[in-house]
Amino acid sequence: MQEEAIGNNIIMNEKHLDDLVSYLKFPSVSTDSHYKENVRGCAEWLSSKIDEVGLEASIHETPGHPIVIGKNKHSEDKPTVMIYGHYDVQPADPIDLWDSPPFEPLIKDGKIYARGSTDNKGQHLAHLLGLGETLNENGDLPVNIIYLVEGEEEIGSPNLEPFLIENKEDLDCDVIAVSDTGMIGPGMGTFTYGLRGVACMEVKVIGPSKDLHSGVFGGAVANPCNAISKMISSLHDLDGRIKVDGFYDRVKEIEDWEKTAWSKIELNENETLDLTGAPELFGETGFSDNERRWSRPTAEVNGIGGGYQGEGSKTVIASESFVKLSFRLVPEQDPEEILNLVRYHFEQCKPKGVRVEYEMGHSGKAYLMDPQSGYGLAAQRALRNTFDSDPALIREGGSIPIVQSFKDVLNVDTLLLGLALPDCQIHSPNENFSIENFYDGIRLNRNLINEIGMIH
Repeated sequence: MQEEAIGNNIIMNEKHLDDLVSYLKFPSVSTDSHYKENVRGCAEWLSSKIDEVGLEASIHETPGHPIVIGKNKHSEDKPTVMIYGHYDVQPADPIDLWDSPPFEPLIKDGKIYARGSTDNKGQHLAHLLGLGETLNENGDLPVNIIYLVEGEEEIGSPNLEPFLIENKEDLDCDVIAVSDTGMIGPGMGTFTYGLRGVACMEVKVIGPSKDLHSGVFGGAVANPCNAISKMISSLHDLDGRIKVDGFYDRVKEIEDWEKTAWSKIELNENETLDLTGAPELFGETGFSDNERRWSRPTAEVNGIGGGYQGEGSKTVIASESFVKLSFRLVPEQDPEEILNLVRYHFEQCKPKGVRVEYEMGHSGKAYLMDPQSGYGLAAQRALRNTFDSDPALIREGGSIPIVQSFKDVLNVDTLLLGLALPDCQIHSPNENFSIENFYDGIRLNRNLINEIGMIH
């Protein structure tokens, strides 16, 4: 087995990297039924790898894609840690914007490029390999482990919460560790103690029964594309504040200690501009870039359509139009309540001459924990030992709805210890994962289970 040093004298075990390459070759796209067999094959590969590192693997069927679990022999005198991840990935489209095939992993300039490399295969595989290294060296682990990886996170984890409820006793644990979040920069250990929630909906505006000639009928029949544009523009004022009545009623304000912790993190708005390619930053006035992304709610158009989309002109009034919306929510906001408020808002401002249909999408509550709890402090020590510096304490703008489900069903906190760099391109072409972070993740796992093991 060949090894070599990279980065900060980290030992690179090539077998681990080979495992990551093999894992990333599976196009385990959960949202597209054409990939069903690839998703299944990915789950079976992971199950074999769990057995190989020294845990006992099992595959659990669901109405959708299977859940894979690995366990060691549990002891009553040890704390139980669940490590969560997901083996499903986003679709790779648009393929033509990738510099290399998305399911043919490419190692270049210290990164591995492939769909799922950061989100989330690389991150949770690092944990599994860390467990394997500890088992190989010591013959045992300092904690009881439940290594749970699902195949439906990218479609809202519809079958995981029912699985948790049905198997609550077997999944009983003291704390959960997840690496599916980000780092604020290279080599900067980051503890994410809060996540925004999410609520999604699709709105369809319907006018005439068929497309009409815009000259013959223009001005006499309501245009659904005009109507939906008016409705969308009603969501925000010119300063980026959401105009839906009641939207901010339950928003939890930023705590003083959070402002102090965040003030220690260098705010580099130019980096945000570089990463996004935006000409300038825009958002709710009175808040910094970090505060907008970590602790303020949003309303975003994710897709919009209607009418002629081809080359040149076609003078029609479309029969219908649509918009796909997502709302990022903060602690104490309820997704169902927000969707109802938005629906009522649209009903009040929709133009005459059209009717509106609503389809509610997936949703999940925001998550917040105390990073100064016993397990939170253990996580901070593990990050400090891994990265040789005090960890940054942040919230994150993204959503992992199942984290709140863990809290609701299993009544435990989740330690979000991300390994994703800001330029990792998750959900985008050229998704990548830092190889140094992959090996840091293996070391982080070993440090984390040792720190948690010493609590009991």
